[in-house]
Amino acid sequence: MSYLERAINDGYAYIAGTEAKKKITYVTSDNHSENYNDPEEKVRAEFWAELIYKYEYPSTRIKVEVVIPDRLPSDRADIVIFSDDECKRPYTVVECKKDGVTDAEFTQAIEQGVGNATWVKLRAEYVVIVAGGTRRVLDVSDKFGALEREKNILADLPKAYGKPQEFRFYKGGVNEKGETVSDIMPVEREELITAIKKCHQTLWGGGRLSPPAAFGELCKLIFVKISDEQKPRKKGEPYQFQIKTHEPSSKLSERINALYNEQKAKDPEVFTESIKVDDRVLRTVVSHLEAMNLNKTDLDVKGVAFEQFMDGFFKGDFGQYFTPRPIIEFAVNMMKPQHDWDVLDPACGSGGFLLHALDYMRAQAGEYYEKGTVDYFNYWHDFAARHLYGIEINDEIARVAKMNMIVHDDGHTNVISFDALDSIDKMHNHNRGFVKNKFDLILTNPPFGSTINKAEKPYLSGYELGRNKDSKGKVKDRPRQSSEILFVERIWEFLKPGTGKAAIVLPDGVLTNSSSQYVRDFILERFQLLAVVSLPQCAFAHFGAGVKASIIFVRKRGENEIADDNEAIFMAAPELIGYDATGRKTASQLDEIVKKYEEFQKDASPFFICPP
Repeated sequence: MSYLERAINDGYAYIAGTEAKKKITYVTSDNHSENYNDPEEKVRAEFWAELIYKYEYPSTRIKVEVVIPDRLPSDRADIVIFSDDECKRPYTVVECKKDGVTDAEFTQAIEQGVGNATWVKLRAEYVVIVAGGTRRVLDVSDKFGALEREKNILADLPKAYGKPQEFRFYKGGVNEKGETVSDIMPVEREELITAIKKCHQTLWGGGRLSPPAAFGELCKLIFVKISDEQKPRKKGEPYQFQIKTHEPSSKLSERINALYNEQKAKDPEVFTESIKVDDRVLRTVVSHLEAMNLNKTDLDVKGVAFEQFMDGFFKGDFGQYFTPRPIIEFAVNMMKPQHDWDVLDPACGSGGFLLHALDYMRAQAGEYYEKGTVDYFNYWHDFAARHLYGIEINDEIARVAKMNMIVHDDGHTNVISFDALDSIDKMHNHNRGFVKNKFDLILTNPPFGSTINKAEKPYLSGYELGRNKDSKGKVKDRPRQSSEILFVERIWEFLKPGTGKAAIVLPDGVLTNSSSQYVRDFILERFQLLAVVSLPQCAFAHFGAGVKASIIFVRKRGENEIADDNEAIFMAAPELIGYDATGRKTASQLDEIVKKYEEFQKDASPFFICPP
């Protein structure tokens, strides 16, 4: 039960009216009524109730919409806590804003709150600014000047007119004195999405950092947050990833950077660079995240929250790094990875294929073992730690993939930032897990349309598809080649002979243009073509790519295996894939295609066409 629900049950407030015209009435504040459908009002109502039950202030001493004497007629304090029963002596002024306001709006709210609290006819000791999960508490008593906004920051509002706590959050919800305090808590999906968006906006700062650089810094800070939650500590000990009373931004920054460097030394493959965030910006990000327990937040909640955020983040210029969830799920369900398979995405982008392979294995673990048991955990965690591999050429996006894996409870160890088309021997020296003929399954959406020039990338001549024969049959190096074509050969090199399988998203031109016949010949000679699923034009339009594409499902032939002209190929062309060109949800035929493919694998007929 929420604090507000308790307040309503106890008769301190009530909500009435139709769904479209809900009003909340604060009974203990002179029956004052407001529109409850206003997002700002919901924030106020929840915090008002929190003041009663969590902070233990008498309900009759908490007033809403308090007029500030001799200021503008419209100037009212959202909430005022008084120190006397007659409500004459203000103790704390609270300014409430809806969740998700910009940093500029939050700063403006701070100034408004401080202005009200320090006004000569309404002198208060504390100011609280609340915008959903983001809070700022300031000591505005005579100990600090009217312009101070940093040295007077408190970890939290004192309880029941007491002294300020050093920290707001302690493990187990008790402090070192045994007093009841707050612990960090799991959150729901929308709350997490909002927090991630706020953090990114704070870091991006309207152009202070590029969007991917901002997300890279966010990844570092979430990494610190999660590692701090996982750090062993006794009940009653404070967490470190939080704001401390009277601690300047510079000191908080030192504390957060020390945590980061400690973890970076333990796992240097995750992040190699230091945190590059201004001290005050870092403090704001901490304020967005400090109340959340990311480790205990449900995995599905975290997965969907990060995916929805990145859905928007990777549109347009960064669409190449993100494959839509329905396409990924479909490819994974078609290939059905097994617990002991080594799975690779050589162009992993934000890590979508790897994450869904992990989700598939987690679901499989639930079929064999009871959730929460050691066997259940070991089943999928062993797969994540030892069998998932990813390569991403863009270092910033590789960090996003690693962070995505960490948020999903690991699997980041073998995600590397590297050019997947470069020498496999060089790759092996970077991470010994990358070798030829190793992988059981490759799931990938390689970049379309980029050109590899021999002058810039000498490794091009090492590819069979990087060479051609002239009219006299003489083999010559091609001066350039499309990246997606080279990825086909690289995938063949990585797969286990005879058994290794792959699901590859390719532009239709590779499969249909007469000029690409040599590529199709290579595919049919080196692979058994299991299935071709033609995707509709809208498949990647939502992410800034309008190229018509298909997914081919293949098996690498054995060393002496000869292609059989009678090999059956499953073919399908769905029109509905779960979303349209604008990103809106639609019906989907993809699950039906998976079922048809399963039937096809048992069928002896040479072709099976799944109607759209």
